Amino acid sequence: MPRETIAHFEIERLEVLTPHGEVDTELLPPLSDKQFLRLYELLQLTRLSDERALSLQREGRLGTFPSSLGQEAAQVGSAFALSHEDWVFPSFRELGVFLSLGYPLARYYRYWTGDERGLLCPPELNIFPINIAVGTHLLHAAGVAMGARYRADPVVAVAYLGDGATSKGDFHEALNMAGIYGLPLVAICQNNQWAISVSRKSQTAAETLAQKALAFGIRGIQVDGNDVLAVYLATSEALAHARSGGGATFIECETYRMSDHTTADDARRYREPAELERWRARDPLLRMRRFLERRGLWDDAEQTALEQSLRQSVDQAVAAAEATAPPVAAEMFHYTCYELSSRQQQQLKECSDGSP
Repeated sequence: MPRETIAHFEIERLEVLTPHGEVDTELLPPLSDKQFLRLYELLQLTRLSDERALSLQREGRLGTFPSSLGQEAAQVGSAFALSHEDWVFPSFRELGVFLSLGYPLARYYRYWTGDERGLLCPPELNIFPINIAVGTHLLHAAGVAMGARYRADPVVAVAYLGDGATSKGDFHEALNMAGIYGLPLVAICQNNQWAISVSRKSQTAAETLAQKALAFGIRGIQVDGNDVLAVYLATSEALAHARSGGGATFIECETYRMSDHTTADDARRYREPAELERWRARDPLLRMRRFLERRGLWDDAEQTALEQSLRQSVDQAVAAAEATAPPVAAEMFHYTCYELSSRQQQQLKECSDGSP
């Protein structure tokens, strides 16, 4: 028998805004001017909150911190499309997601000081704890999506990951499960080109990360991750696809980590300065600001007023975080286990009264 091609695949790339703020009107999401302005406000809030976190870390007031500089659009654009009923599974670099969903910045800062109470999510938000172990939370997201499917609950499990997580077995297991069972799962990959010091090209020979979705029988799309409107549009479509019973989507947001991996890293040791400068010209905040200016919605005076207002909010969050009383060891027993074993009850007693 002759050889024959039995399948054809293609990967779509989506971009709505150019780096100069020009827009493809046919792809422009149906958002109001007020919503466009809110997107920009969230981008700016994420940038300023991140800057303050880096300063606090250098002053010894915050622990090791992972900057989101340059990745704001991938976080804000995707979170802006979510429903408050959806379940969110963050990794460790999703400051913009937390802020966009209304998570208190003071509580977020508190976590990075080493106070785990910072991850006690407000009851009105469906955000799982920050996950440091790369990729493992994707399995949790698949499990929640499975539960939603069984209950016919129109919610979606949304997991955030970096390009490095696509090299982990957990990623493949979770997406394979999502494909087999048609789960309402959206996996949003911030491909920031570096998994600590391992470059994207050294991780995989695949032309795109989005094409990995094809092996699992789910939708895959690559998006300009520095284009907040493109990310919003792709996420909205993926959520609608999942809610309608269409199954999972893997979104590759092509962006760039403009800072070090964490404050414990020095990217100058493995990254060329010219590469950083090329991506700096594609700054997601500058792109959105140019878009607003073209629409007559923004000027220098409004920029100054916004920055002043947001810096005041960040100052208040820092003050609130640092005014919180230190944690009491006994508190961990009240939210770690549903019921305490006899051994844990004894440990609780020892923590509470200091008895041996």
